[in-house]
Amino acid sequence: MEKIDTDSYKVKSEVKITQLNTYEDFGASNKELKKELKEIRKKLGDFQDTLYAHGKYGVLLCLQGMDTAGKDSLIREVFKDFNVRGVVVHSFKVPTSLELKHDYLWRHYIALPERGKFSVFNRTHYENVLVTKVHPEYILNENLPGIESVSDIDATFWEKRYQQINEFEEHVAQNGTIIFKFFLHLSKEEQRQRLLRRIRLKRKNWKFSPGDLKERRIWDTYQKCYEEALNKTSKEHAPWYIIPADNKKAARVIVASILHEALKKYKDIEEPELDEEIKANLETFKQELEKETP
Repeated sequence: MEKIDTDSYKVKSEVKITQLNTYEDFGASNKELKKELKEIRKKLGDFQDTLYAHGKYGVLLCLQGMDTAGKDSLIREVFKDFNVRGVVVHSFKVPTSLELKHDYLWRHYIALPERGKFSVFNRTHYENVLVTKVHPEYILNENLPGIESVSDIDATFWEKRYQQINEFEEHVAQNGTIIFKFFLHLSKEEQRQRLLRRIRLKRKNWKFSPGDLKERRIWDTYQKCYEEALNKTSKEHAPWYIIPADNKKAARVIVASILHEALKKYKDIEEPELDEEIKANLETFKQELEKETP
């Protein structure tokens, strides 16, 4: 299997996503990719134990991608070896009436990871510059001052949103949240095949929604909005990674590899030292327990 250059997926300068590959396999078989993922996620699980004991950082993963990009299965497979209490997944749907009474970042802020834990945003605060940009009429539901009609939602409005998101991420990063943002880059043809699979396989029917076809018809508009968001909001403290998503098994290995390579650089994340008095008396405690009659 070819070595994975995790840094090559990071958005460090302006990108054109139409020019980027959507498929990767590293010259490996499915069996080899599965074995590689198993090894990396075990290391990530061990890291999460240490992260929890250390108690000073939380880790946030943001997953974005078109319908059928493989977000759910990626979460399931990458975090399989985690303590179930160490990772929390949030799937953000259409805002509720309560959420609409607050600013658009509120529901995301309260879902940020506790120190010592991972949070995964399955669809994220970026929906507020993606689906709402494709369908600006949705913004009217937010009941914002000065926004009375779609015509009030101009380029300045979107620039402010990008700025607000950047400032939000900078703030939480400065307060101990390690941020990763992954765009699962799917080809239009692969999406077509996955949608057909949902229709053809009875056990997959529940996943299919006619709305997926409606959004597919404006594929190019979505790609343009994704590209703009990636270019305007990939920062060193909150980088975007563009992951080829046509091969799900390879995509999972890439994401897991990026996490592992980046997180192991945090040398200050280590298990705390025992209190000196406790450490000095460990042998006494052990003998006490060993003397107990079963």
